[in-house]
Amino acid sequence: MKYDHLLTEVGERFVGTIMLNRPDQLNTFTSQLAAELLDALKAMDRDSNVRVILLKGAGRAFCAGIDVHELAGKTTIEYRRWIEHMEQPLVAIATMSKPVIAQVQGVAAANGMGLVAAADLAIAAENCKMGLTAINVGLNCVGPILPVARCVGRKKALELLLYGNLIKAPEALALGLVNRIVAAEDLEGEALVWAEDLARRSPLAIQIAKRAFYAAEDMDYFRQFDLMNEAFARLCSTDDAKEGVSAFFEKRKPVWQER
Repeated sequence: MKYDHLLTEVGERFVGTIMLNRPDQLNTFTSQLAAELLDALKAMDRDSNVRVILLKGAGRAFCAGIDVHELAGKTTIEYRRWIEHMEQPLVAIATMSKPVIAQVQGVAAANGMGLVAAADLAIAAENCKMGLTAINVGLNCVGPILPVARCVGRKKALELLLYGNLIKAPEALALGLVNRIVAAEDLEGEALVWAEDLARRSPLAIQIAKRAFYAAEDMDYFRQFDLMNEAFARLCSTDDAKEGVSAFFEKRKPVWQER
C-alpha cells in the first residue's frame, strides 16, 4: 500500500521497513502520519513475508515529535481524541506479534522519543540526541513518558519529563533507551544486518516470547512464572521447536515452518 507520509518496503530476508517520510518537517507527527503509521505497522504484522519490522526516519532526524501546527483551536474533548490518535502507534507496538526495531538518527524528541522507547529494540547513531522536550514550550510529554519510564525508571523519567533536556546517545544507551549505538555513517547498514539476524531465528519462538513478555510485565512475580511457563510449553509443541532442536543435533540450519 502507498502512503503520503511513509515509505514501506519488504526485503528478501523477511525484514519490513517503515520510513517516516516528512524530512523537511523532521518527520513530525501529523494526524495523517499517525494514521498511516498505525496502518503500516498492522499491515506488516499480518504479512507472512515479514518477521521483523525496522522503523526509521528520512533525512536528518528520526522524529521531532508532534507537528504543532495542528495544536490550536480544539476543545478539551477534541484535544483528548487528538492526542490519543497520535499515540496509537506507540501503544500498538506492544500488541503486535512481530518485533519492531527503531533505527534512530539525528533527534528523537517528544513523541519521537516515545516511539523509540515503545519499540521493542533500538539502534542509534552515536551522535543522536533524544528528549521529552514539550515542557520547553509550556506543554508536556505525559503520553511518551510511559514507555520511557519503563526503560529508565521513575526518577530519571521524571527528570526527563520535567526538565525537557536532550540527552546524548551514550546516556540513552546507559539508561536502556537503546540497545546499541554505532557510527552515524554505519547506522543504515548495521541496523539492517541486526534486523536480518533477528529474522533468521524462529518466527514462532520470537512471537510467543514477545507476547508473553508484554502480557507478564504488569503481573505479580508468581503469575509471571505461570504465564511464561505456559508460553514455553505451547512453543515446545510446535513443529518449529522440533525442527530447531533437530537442526542443532544435525549441525544444519533450521527451516522454519511457522507452525
